[in-house]
Amino acid sequence: MAWINSTHRFRLWRDRDRGIIAGVCAGIADYIGAEPIVVRIVAVAGLVFFFVPTIGAYLILALALPPKPPTLYASRDEESFWRGVNTAPADTLGALKGKFRGLEERLGRMESQVASGDFELHRKFRDLGR
Repeated sequence: MAWINSTHRFRLWRDRDRGIIAGVCAGIADYIGAEPIVVRIVAVAGLVFFFVPTIGAYLILALALPPKPPTLYASRDEESFWRGVNTAPADTLGALKGKFRGLEERLGRMESQVASGDFELHRKFRDLGR
């Protein structure tokens, strides 16, 4: 299966860590940004009303979908970030803008302190004490 890019975070995987049988419902839930229980309820409803197509689709997905790589995310924070990008990109972008705005303000305060004449005076006093 050379056509599968195993490092792509936005593809459909079987999530065996959060799955019950083969991880298909958990993988679908991860892909669409829903809770696995919701997808499982829909799957059970599909079994009740459309038994043969639902079983067939589940078996095909269980065989066709690759398992989610254990090293897909480096940490829980990274996983949370990429889930946010997948489900709510505007909110994630806003959070990133806020983080960078805070970093820029902090850097500006540091620059103003280093560029001020007081910084040089404090450095000279500190050097006198040595």
